[in-house]
Amino acid sequence: MGQDCAAGESSQTPSVCRSVVRVAADQAIDCEDHLAVEEPLEIRFRGEDPRKVRTFAVTMRTPGNDEELTAGLLYAEGVLERPSDLVDLGRPEDPRIDPEVAANVLVATLSPAAVGRAEALGRGTVMGSACGVCGKTSIENVIPADRPPLPPGPTIAAERLYELPALLRERQSIFSKTGGLHAAALFPVEGPARRIREDIGRHNATDKLVGSFLREGALPLSDAVLLVSGRAGFEIVQKAFAAGIPILAAVSAPSSLAVALAETAGMTLVGFLRDRRFNVYAGADRIRSD
Repeated sequence: MGQDCAAGESSQTPSVCRSVVRVAADQAIDCEDHLAVEEPLEIRFRGEDPRKVRTFAVTMRTPGNDEELTAGLLYAEGVLERPSDLVDLGRPEDPRIDPEVAANVLVATLSPAAVGRAEALGRGTVMGSACGVCGKTSIENVIPADRPPLPPGPTIAAERLYELPALLRERQSIFSKTGGLHAAALFPVEGPARRIREDIGRHNATDKLVGSFLREGALPLSDAVLLVSGRAGFEIVQKAFAAGIPILAAVSAPSSLAVALAETAGMTLVGFLRDRRFNVYAGADRIRSD
């Protein structure tokens, strides 16, 4: 932090530069610093009739990868069940809308079945950057009786888990400037990271990551490890399960409900992954000691 700021930054960049007064050792110095941007994204949906556009949710996020965030959130919420449910995704087409406003709005054109699910689930409310699946309060809502838990495997060596936090930090380009963003990264059980996404919210970063694979038709991610840079809350486990990810690791603590959901879902949940140590809260059979 405290790097020289580039000219031409706008509200649609992941970080912005601001003048600050840095106080240390009884000295005050005027300097510049990067801040992570937090702005609202309104997610709207429509079906065959383009005139009937409704709001699904407004979420606070860091601009960038908005299409992936929208696809991932709609998938995690159960609106999308397959890539073909998302017919189109774009900014509002009404020329009367201010361009700066339109930059914070995405309109999802959905299949008829997905429209019905969106109408049943639509929040129409503001979700904070740490909100996640605020409307889902029970495991039964996430894992219905007819949905089986994830099958056994794959396994991962403890030494491999030790490596992941450092590999994540190496790829956190925006965090290195601001110190204010979370990250979600997908790793194979061996080898370099497959993909990483950053956002001011943990759940947004996860939605962006999952949404990117959804749009490629690459779900489920049944041979991968998801690493998140904060705590493992219920909503992160829910999103990983929806994507078919068997192993979830976090650098901080899980919640009690996250552990219960991981156990029910047949997932491996690792917490406090740092400084060559971690706790396994569920699914210890996937962790090898070699």
